[in-house]
Amino acid sequence: MASFYIKTLGCKLNQLESESIIDAFMNAGFINSEMAGAALSPSVIVINTCTVTSKADQKARRVIRKAMHENPDACVIVTGCYAKLNKEDILRLGTDNRHRLVVIDKEKIIKLPQYLYDKIKEGNDLNDLCVSASPIMREYDKNDLFAFNPQQFSRHTRSFLKIQDGCDKSCTYCKIRLARGPSVSLEKDEVLSRLRLLEQTHAEAVLTGVSICQYGEQRTNDRDESKGSGLVKLLDYLLSGTKKIAIRLSSLSPENIDKDLCRILSHPRIQPHFHLSVQSCSNIILQKMGRLYNAETVERAVSLLRGIKDDPFLACDIITGFPCETKIEFEETFNFCRKLNFAWIHVFPYSKRPGTPASLFTDNVREDEVTQRVKIFTDLANKGKSDYVNRWLGREVNVLLEKEKKSNTRLLYKEKKEKGSSFFLSGVSDNYLKVLVCSNMEIQKPGKILRCRLIEAEDTEDHDATASVI
Repeated sequence: MASFYIKTLGCKLNQLESESIIDAFMNAGFINSEMAGAALSPSVIVINTCTVTSKADQKARRVIRKAMHENPDACVIVTGCYAKLNKEDILRLGTDNRHRLVVIDKEKIIKLPQYLYDKIKEGNDLNDLCVSASPIMREYDKNDLFAFNPQQFSRHTRSFLKIQDGCDKSCTYCKIRLARGPSVSLEKDEVLSRLRLLEQTHAEAVLTGVSICQYGEQRTNDRDESKGSGLVKLLDYLLSGTKKIAIRLSSLSPENIDKDLCRILSHPRIQPHFHLSVQSCSNIILQKMGRLYNAETVERAVSLLRGIKDDPFLACDIITGFPCETKIEFEETFNFCRKLNFAWIHVFPYSKRPGTPASLFTDNVREDEVTQRVKIFTDLANKGKSDYVNRWLGREVNVLLEKEKKSNTRLLYKEKKEKGSSFFLSGVSDNYLKVLVCSNMEIQKPGKILRCRLIEAEDTEDHDATASVI
């Protein structure tokens, strides 16, 4: 019985691409062992990797080793950004002949399930096929980066739509652009066609990519030239071509937040949740990072976004411990973020990435100092989330119900049941709060949107607040 399991590491774009790979295996005839339960061991394991930090690389290697150790009879296929740049390192993990380890480019793996299943029906051994698949996949030379278009979302209630891939920027610390290549965009008519299909089955779609603000641009002779599209025109086109589906955006670049973009972001169907790729608020560090803006640009972007929605959820990324970042420059970034009062801050310790310009910088921050700076920012992030949740208590939100119930939520269920609620379901509010919806009557199925009132803050991994159905 041909079965499969997929482990996803990294960003929302990886999550979308894994959903597409799941679709491809299921459509080919494979059984999803995750749905079948522990009784069915996977015969194929796909690990979709990330290489954004050295810790991401380490995690990928750890997951690969674990998959081979726990599934000695399975074929382990590694793909994704880490696999793209470190094929030989990965193959060295499988020198034991008992393990079947294959590395395949992600843009080609979408064709693999049907090939494998057809060969299995002919009587071929699956493990032998997996090992031979890498060279055979060369016949699929069309690197269609937008072949990842799942129709079912096995792991998510919200749908994802990939509109862009790659990056034309030259940030000195980033390795993703080396793995993903230059920026490319899905043609706007195809984006609309895919969004209309999602609208038939989903209440919300997340537009994702490596850098969606580069949508519709191309680099020619070292200059950025517009194709006449751009993210603003795309959003205008999508909103006019659909009727009800809500749109959530993945990460935005501060330098692209202007009045024209904010005009379209103010549309009621654009969710009040924006994530800014900030990285630093020190102009000296931003320049060394190769970023295309300064701290004042970040402040202006935050002000514009807060002006178009009612207290939107604003989050940002921060890299701390970048080479040459003095205590003064760290405090400059920290104080700037505290002033801007983000609802959440994703803080990352700087990670030296081989092959990037920053990896040659020599004035490194001590590891213990970096750890301390991460803790200081984490405390600020937690305070920002708490303040934001408390500002929204007693107010109404739309909650998209989700199907996932995590085991460590049971105590919270028990506590709320003792207070009179009988039915529960987790969900995500339009302003991106993780909500436990409580009711004394049966709640609708996952995927539906309910109007709810936030009633109590919950500082848990799974929930930011509880809510009652209006």
